[in-house]
Amino acid sequence: MKQIVMRYLMPYGRRMGVGFLIKFIGTVMDLCIPYILAYIIDSVIPLRDAGRVLLWGALMLACSIVAVSFNIIANRMASRVSGDATELIRHDLFSKIMYLSNAQTDSFTKPSLISRMTSDTYNLHQMFGRIQRIGVRAPILLLGGICITFTLDASMACVLLAVLPLLGFITVYVSRRSIPMYSVLQEANDRFVRMVREDIAGIRVIKALSKTEYETEKFRTINKEVVERERKNGMVMAVINPSMNILLNLGLVGVILVGAYRVNAGTSEVGKILAFTTYFTIILNAMLSISKMFTILSKGIASGSRIWQVLECGEDMQVMEGSSCAEKSSVQGMPCVQGTSFMQGAACVQGTPSMQGAACAEAFSAGNSESGGAGPEEEIRFDHATFSYLKGGEPNIKDLSFCIKKGETLGIIGEIGSGKSTVVHLMMRMYDVEEGGVFIGGRDVRSYPPEELKQKFGVVFQNDTIFEDSIAGNVTLGRDMSEEQVQEALLYARASEFVKNREDREAEALNIKGANLSGGQKQRVLIARAMAAKPEILILDDSSSALDYRTDAELRRGMKEHFPDTTLVIVAQRVSSIRNADHILVLEDGAAIGYGVHEELLENCPVYNEISRMQGEKNVLS
Repeated sequence: MKQIVMRYLMPYGRRMGVGFLIKFIGTVMDLCIPYILAYIIDSVIPLRDAGRVLLWGALMLACSIVAVSFNIIANRMASRVSGDATELIRHDLFSKIMYLSNAQTDSFTKPSLISRMTSDTYNLHQMFGRIQRIGVRAPILLLGGICITFTLDASMACVLLAVLPLLGFITVYVSRRSIPMYSVLQEANDRFVRMVREDIAGIRVIKALSKTEYETEKFRTINKEVVERERKNGMVMAVINPSMNILLNLGLVGVILVGAYRVNAGTSEVGKILAFTTYFTIILNAMLSISKMFTILSKGIASGSRIWQVLECGEDMQVMEGSSCAEKSSVQGMPCVQGTSFMQGAACVQGTPSMQGAACAEAFSAGNSESGGAGPEEEIRFDHATFSYLKGGEPNIKDLSFCIKKGETLGIIGEIGSGKSTVVHLMMRMYDVEEGGVFIGGRDVRSYPPEELKQKFGVVFQNDTIFEDSIAGNVTLGRDMSEEQVQEALLYARASEFVKNREDREAEALNIKGANLSGGQKQRVLIARAMAAKPEILILDDSSSALDYRTDAELRRGMKEHFPDTTLVIVAQRVSSIRNADHILVLEDGAAIGYGVHEELLENCPVYNEISRMQGEKNVLS
């Protein structure tokens, strides 16, 4: 929390200092009013001088006006500072979230990041405002009130002072307990947000499967947990106000008893007793305000710690020194040669459940040893790459090796969970391999600055996002592109026809997630977005599942015609989408069980043959 204050509040130190000074003056004026009243009652009224009474009354009125005006000004300044600081925190937090690696995002979880961006920043905003408003006024009223009561009557002030240590102990004890409890509450809120987010996103599926009651029961459970934690926090914090009221009222009773005795004995005056009760009310309100401030502080400190966890999160994917594929590759004799299969002299599966990347590499090397080293036009190379989403867990990609040249097409196929999308993630360095290497253009992906690497790719991810923007806005996505480039991308993606049929064409605003588009229309807009910048490498991750066979075939044919130098990676469930690819990679449980062209895999890879047969492909071996 200290770091948050130093970074985001200190730049407003001068403005806060002026606000504190104004608040201080206004608060002192509040403290002067009961003192003046006591003086009027005890010293001015007995003189029976109406002019002096009016003079001191005017002074009270002036103090009241100054107090009200200065407190309003100070509160407005405090609101401005807290708003500006929170705006900056939100901006930095959002920017940091955007630059988090996928592994870091997975670690924090998306619902938790949403919660930190919303409820946690709100708690900080409340804390900053309360610190500047109550944090200055309440302590001054408390300490000032105590000091003035000592000047009025030390004996009665000691009675009031006796209860303050007990009040301080209760406040500190409750605050120490509440801060960890608020941290646990925010974690429960994270789970609450995750469930709401998932259920709203999947509401059609829930209704279609008649699982409304099931999801409602799950919601009831998590909602009950959040309410229970809020109740426990409320019960802990609820101790403060009643305890303060009891102790301060006991102190007031003591003050009145002692004051009455001293007035009766002639050692005190009625005006002082009246001032004491007024100051007692001021002190009581100040203590209650401080207790409320501790509640806000408990939430703010817990939220600040959660926000700082994200802000201080270091870069876990450092750019290393540049290195070439030939220098780093452990498979020196594994060149990329046009028209040469990865499976030279080695079958995909011949009585073995899978073929590890090393075996594939050796087979490929044996057939191409005369070339030696990486070719100058090599585009993508996986060299014994191994990766797991869970550190130390079962690898999601196991010892994977293959390479393709610039302008070639790689098809990736396999069952759900076989690691197809993970291969794409590793290509784009959304995650780092644990063993081996991934090379783009002859360089290890870890040697590229992030922006330089990402500019090489155009990608359509599985379950990609349509934003609430126009069709043209979804294609450009903030990139500097001309109208001609947008129209060209829509044409090549076979999207221009349905765009022209829409009333406002590409300028029409789309709903969130493209709800006013069909599945096939969404995919064509997404493909247009990926193609618009004419990338070196185009990745289509299961991006044609909603397209009919004719449109899918026309799309692939158009890519070859208009993007001959673009390396194409197609992740597909349908064999028809990849059967004409230069290389086809068959994955099973993260391992390569087949690599070659369509005809070779039909002959040598039973899994690929079975997929083809089930999809009704021709020329399938029986």
